[in-house]
Amino acid sequence: MAKNKDYTFKYNQNLGRHGWLRLTPAYSVKLVEEILGEDNLFSKKKISSGTVFDPFCGTATTGIVAAEYGLNSMLYEINPFLYWFSTAKSQNYSSVDIDDQLTHIKESLNSDHYKEYCKSWIPPMKNIERWWDSITLEHLGKLHEFLFEELGGPTIRSSVSNLAWISFARLIIESSAADFGHISVSFKETCNSYEETEILSLFIKSLEYISDSAKHSLKGNVKIISGDSRNVCLDEKVNYVITSPPYPNRISYIRELRPYMYWLGFLNSGEEAGELDWAAIGGTWGSATSKLSTWKCDTSWSKPACLTDAVNKIRESDSKNGKTLAQYVLKFFYDIYLHFKNLIKNLENGCELYYILGNSSFYGNMVHTDLIICEIMKSLGYKNPVAKVIRKRNSKKELFEFQIEATWHT
Repeated sequence: MAKNKDYTFKYNQNLGRHGWLRLTPAYSVKLVEEILGEDNLFSKKKISSGTVFDPFCGTATTGIVAAEYGLNSMLYEINPFLYWFSTAKSQNYSSVDIDDQLTHIKESLNSDHYKEYCKSWIPPMKNIERWWDSITLEHLGKLHEFLFEELGGPTIRSSVSNLAWISFARLIIESSAADFGHISVSFKETCNSYEETEILSLFIKSLEYISDSAKHSLKGNVKIISGDSRNVCLDEKVNYVITSPPYPNRISYIRELRPYMYWLGFLNSGEEAGELDWAAIGGTWGSATSKLSTWKCDTSWSKPACLTDAVNKIRESDSKNGKTLAQYVLKFFYDIYLHFKNLIKNLENGCELYYILGNSSFYGNMVHTDLIICEIMKSLGYKNPVAKVIRKRNSKKELFEFQIEATWHT
């Protein structure tokens, strides 16, 4: 089984809206396209009607691909930055408005007013010097304040100004010391220093790319809902669920999103980051880890035997961290159980479900995500849940990514 990079975020990088921002845990456009457009387990035909639902929206990959196929979709997202970004990313914009903004911003940044502008704002990010050196930070802070005065901040309303803020978010990563050679962000040994002309050039280049791709309208409608996937409540039933939840591997979305969220005003402190991560399935940032020690599972839940076995082995494997990680795995799958349980009332008879997830290992003890998810679905009445391996995740021979499929019948 190959690693198949086409099934990762790397496939999305040059695909119009899908390439606007880099998020390592994002899943591949190609996976959604294959489910919607090629032979799949159930339909054996191209999906051409019905509503698609993604309860773990992320960067709206599922919704935008569905819209490109002319389908309507509804998406759930608990993270406020991702909710804003996905909403902005999945809207249609006027080409005239896009061109007017691009011209206005170019003229403003080339004006004497910008050259003489003195304000600068630096976000209260811990260890910010790991990301940017002082010179680059000064120029980023100046551009941030200028854009804020010219355009206002990011808004959930349909506004072409959001494209400029997405471009700024892209800029802060391109000018940082972030190293994306691993599944989770790491850092280069030194930060590059960018002069003001270089910062402005990178920003305009990003804005031109995003503006150009935003002119290509989506055929279907994408509705983003701010909500918790453990308690889904939709105003209509759906025909397809296509999603990629967090994996039980302690990769924190908050850690990956931290620079975007601080710079764009969605996060103000480490305490807020911990609270947000605790609210999300699989979160382990900051205080979310300490809260695991007092968290208790509902004793009435009948856990799959393979989950109980994995949790017990992890707990016994390390005297220092074993208990915490065992709690983490147990809570992850209990939250997933709640998701599947409360999802049922939103499903049309015959609804098809497709979940992309990976397994994990703690202290050499395998967490068989595919088997556990299938058992949870069976216990709740989902029909014929099956898991197939779609790619090898890394050099560890036992780590894979799975596509789990099932149907719901009343």
